[in-house]
Formats: sequence, structure tokens, C-alpha cells
Amino acid sequence: MNHTPSLDRLASLDTNTISDALDFLGIQGATYGLRPLWDCPKIVGRASTIQLGPKTDAAPTAHLITPVVDAVTTDDRVLVIAGGLEGISCWGDILANAAVAKKIRGSIIDGVSRDIEGSESIAYPVYGRGITMISARNRVVQIDSGQPVQIAGVTVHEDDYVMADRCGTVFVPASRIDEVLELGERITRRQDGMVAAVRAGRSVAEVMHDKEFEAIRA
Repeated sequence: MNHTPSLDRLASLDTNTISDALDFLGIQGATYGLRPLWDCPKIVGRASTIQLGPKTDAAPTAHLITPVVDAVTTDDRVLVIAGGLEGISCWGDILANAAVAKKIRGSIIDGVSRDIEGSESIAYPVYGRGITMISARNRVVQIDSGQPVQIAGVTVHEDDYVMADRCGTVFVPASRIDEVLELGERITRRQDGMVAAVRAGRSVAEVMHDKEFEAIRA
């Protein structure tokens, strides 16, 4: 397995904590609406970006996303798929099986998936906007990969850090990962202390006062 210190540290946190760290640092990375499409485990990895769009001609072409899956050579990848069309699938069970064979960690879709039972049956995590039955074939094509994409209003670059759990999906620019992790770990320590204080009987109004949370910066 490709365990790097940054991925291991990120995996010890959650999307809520990373979202708070991004807020403190003024970085846009938290999303809304990209949820687990089955009872997925949390995933943490590096982004492989894919841009989709509507098919505009009748010429046969490689099925969307398949060239990116074929090219994966490491086990730290999360597929970050932009440009899904409303109600039309951009993921399915054959792709999920190919992704598992390539040790891909999961897919984040700014769109919808079909065959979700197929992904669930092989424990392949899929996060996105919803579920459909309508095929992408002859409707959606892959336009590009490895380039910056817009996912739920957030710009994601190839190799950015990705986390998805039951609260949603968050992205961290690769260039900012160290400071985000350091602050996220500090937030976790402070919030653990706040929970302990409430359990010990301290006033929740005092514990959750803005000045208490802002003290994380110190």
C-alpha cells in the first residue's frame, strides 16, 4: 500500500475537521451535495481528475473514464469526476470492478451513478449527487483528464488531497496540505477538550463561545 505520512495523517481526521481548518485558512475545498451513494466507508487519497461532457456526434469512442482507470499505477488514487449530466449515469458496476482491480480507492462524481448495488457488492466507495438507471452510452463522453476541474463549485487539481465520509466530500490543495493537517490536528485536540468539558458539567454556552473556538489559532 502507498501509505504516505500526509495520507495517514489525513485519514486520522474527518471532513468536518478539515472543513473547519479550510475555513480558518480561507481555502475553498468543502462541498455540499456529494454524499455516499451506498453505506460507503470513508476514503482518503489523491485526485485523478476527469472532465465529462455531452456527446455531440455519433462516432464510436472509448467509454468515459476507462482510459484513466487503465493508466493508474499507484494505490492512492481517488477518481474525481466532473461534468456529469442531470439524470444520466457516469459510473457503473463494470467500471467499479475495473477500479477495484487497479486498487483505486473510490470515485467522487459531480453527477449520478447507476448499478449502485454492483459497486456496493464489491465494497467500492462511490460518492455523488444521486442514483439513476440511465446509461451514459451515446449521451456523455470524457473530454479531458489530469486537468483542473470544477466539483460542486470547488476547483480540484490532479494530485490534490481528497476525503469523503458520511458528512460529504472535501478537497485540499496539494500545496497547502501540511498547514491544513497541522491546523486540523489542533482543532481535533481542542474539540476533544470541549467535549470533555461539557461531559464534566461545564456550561455548553461557555464551552462553545466563539472566543473558545478562535483560541485554536493561538
